[in-house]
Amino acid sequence: MSRLNYKHLEYFWAVAREGSVTRAAESLFVSQPAISAQIRKLETQLGEKLFEKSGRMLELTPMGRLVFGYADEIFTLGRELTETLRGQPTERPLRLAVGVAQALPKLAAYQLVAPALEMDRPVRLVFREDQPDRLFAQLALHALDLVLSDAPLPESVNVRAYNHPLGDCSVSFMGTPRLAGQFRDGFPDSLNDAPLLLPTDNTMLRRALDQWFEARDLQPVTVAEIEDSAVLKVFGQEGAGLFAVPTVVEERVRDQYGVELVGREESIRERFYGITVDRRIKHPAVVAITEAARKRLFLDASAGHSRETGV
Repeated sequence: MSRLNYKHLEYFWAVAREGSVTRAAESLFVSQPAISAQIRKLETQLGEKLFEKSGRMLELTPMGRLVFGYADEIFTLGRELTETLRGQPTERPLRLAVGVAQALPKLAAYQLVAPALEMDRPVRLVFREDQPDRLFAQLALHALDLVLSDAPLPESVNVRAYNHPLGDCSVSFMGTPRLAGQFRDGFPDSLNDAPLLLPTDNTMLRRALDQWFEARDLQPVTVAEIEDSAVLKVFGQEGAGLFAVPTVVEERVRDQYGVELVGREESIRERFYGITVDRRIKHPAVVAITEAARKRLFLDASAGHSRETGV
């Protein structure tokens, strides 16, 4: 392959950041046809499509995401070089690209990633949420350093990667003060005929809940099935029904959404995994995430709730 044209790469980088050729053209003060032509030349040189249309927007292809990761590093380094030459010393941050499966609760994702942001060395986090299969494809292309998921890498996925169990916890049922007060007594049998907000059936938590309901012969009333965990909590906050969350985020959910605990179920386990292409984790920020999860996050949550219940 001939030497890379960095002007072509810069135009591609701008479009990828802005999400459209129009906004990229405005930021670079050039015409839209000029940007489109330069990107086509880059695609021809690389022999790969970098964008695909999604409605009126452009989305990166798997190769486009890989190229964008490198381009982001290149132009960030260039900016740091300029700042250094201007007498503005800078410590280069450690880049960490994390993919989060959509089924994973957002509050849990933050708690898992937070230790990386607390490292002595500054970290520049790239955080992407998507369907697991798309995340695994990015992981295979080394566009991601880590995928966080509520399920291990399926054997059917043709990606050479490794599961790193981070921990597990029980499940807490939450609701508005009115609903919690109504269904707390007699839990879990009180859930029979209770209004419930459930995750969609493509999640591990939903499957575990369905099995538990069947085993206990419980028949709650399903008010809604919601894929996005944050949207589900908003519905719960508004009193549409009770909902289940991993106990590790129970306190944060209570404080953020103004809901109360109905009851915890230890037999339902919500598990968390970090998935990497390395059998032995090498990335310092990923090491910080896995060690904190195993040694602090899940142990602290378990000990705290044991003290509350006197167990």
